[in-house]
Amino acid sequence: MQHFPDAQAVVRALRPEEPVILNRPHAAARAARFFVEKFPGKSLYAVKANPSPELLQILWDNGVTHYDVASIAEVRLVRATLPQATLCFMHPVKSPGAIREAYHSHGVKTFSLDSVEELEKIVDACRDQDGNAATDLRLCIRLRVSSEHAALSLAAKFGCDLTEAPTLLQQTRQHCDWLGVCFHVGSQAMSPFAYVQAIDRVRAAIAEASVVIDMIDVGGGFPSVYPGMEPPPLEDYFKIIHQHFYALPIAYNAELWCEPGRALCAEYSSLVVKVEKRRGEELYINDGAYGALFDAAHVDWKFPVRALEDDLIKPEMDFAFYGPTCDDADYMPGPFALPEDIQAGDYIEIGMLGAYGAAMKTDFNGFGAAERIIVQDEPMASLYDGSRTRPEADNVVSLR
Repeated sequence: MQHFPDAQAVVRALRPEEPVILNRPHAAARAARFFVEKFPGKSLYAVKANPSPELLQILWDNGVTHYDVASIAEVRLVRATLPQATLCFMHPVKSPGAIREAYHSHGVKTFSLDSVEELEKIVDACRDQDGNAATDLRLCIRLRVSSEHAALSLAAKFGCDLTEAPTLLQQTRQHCDWLGVCFHVGSQAMSPFAYVQAIDRVRAAIAEASVVIDMIDVGGGFPSVYPGMEPPPLEDYFKIIHQHFYALPIAYNAELWCEPGRALCAEYSSLVVKVEKRRGEELYINDGAYGALFDAAHVDWKFPVRALEDDLIKPEMDFAFYGPTCDDADYMPGPFALPEDIQAGDYIEIGMLGAYGAAMKTDFNGFGAAERIIVQDEPMASLYDGSRTRPEADNVVSLR
């Protein structure tokens, strides 16, 4: 993999005709160390955010030992890349074959579920050749919680209702060596209060179930920083989670887990694209909705942008992007602020695409190619480089 100081150096040297993904290993390493050192529990990397083997190795080298896998393909990938890692199969709906392979072939003991049907499936799939039930299962009940504080909801698809949780906890306790409760407040949670509300629901479920709980997993949702989305410091999230965790009616040695995805890898990658055409306030670029810019098109996500040409000197104006495919849906409304004299042949860097963007590129219409290059400069925004300071008093949530 080639190395360059920054995106401008890449453009000067290569004048690439295809999009280029710029990876910053130092940024991912810094994010990993932040969670390992400051989160008051165990951090599981949510592999779906970016399954790059290079990134997985960086996280492992910087202290992340547990990985949230959501498919048997992710199980195989992480096991092959990190043979000593602890894998947790946290998708609440799995095929019997996937469970069987994960448990018997890859040593996965931890599974998430949100229904009696899934519990029965896990128990059956993990039996030995003589039909005996497994005695080392670590099962986590996923509870449905609100996503009202998140930019992207994850409240509809998975999770048992609060009225169903006590019975499911009681039934699951009979089949596992270790019982946890997990939830997900949604992606890019912009307030620590999201976790307070969710933990309150966990408290109600546990109190009614009256079973021993060995682990609380507060899931993902930890934000990164994007234009128009400036979250409170992550330390605020950690502090309030820790405080409310200790007030739960759980085992004295119960563990606290989280599943950061975006927060660990958003700063890892950016994207260099070429402007193929300008039509007024619309720029036709060579990546888009079927590539790394899926979120910019389909959920109107705002990413930071900057022009990479030295001769663009006019004031900025707002642009929309069209991607390279033949579809009208390959459109990103932005707005993206760039110099008003930008034109065909110029290059743009689009930042904070390490989470989901780099992982969601497809080959649709023949436009999936993208070289990967390592750069040494800082990401276009960061929660971890010391540049952002926000007094704790500015947070909307009181920690007392």
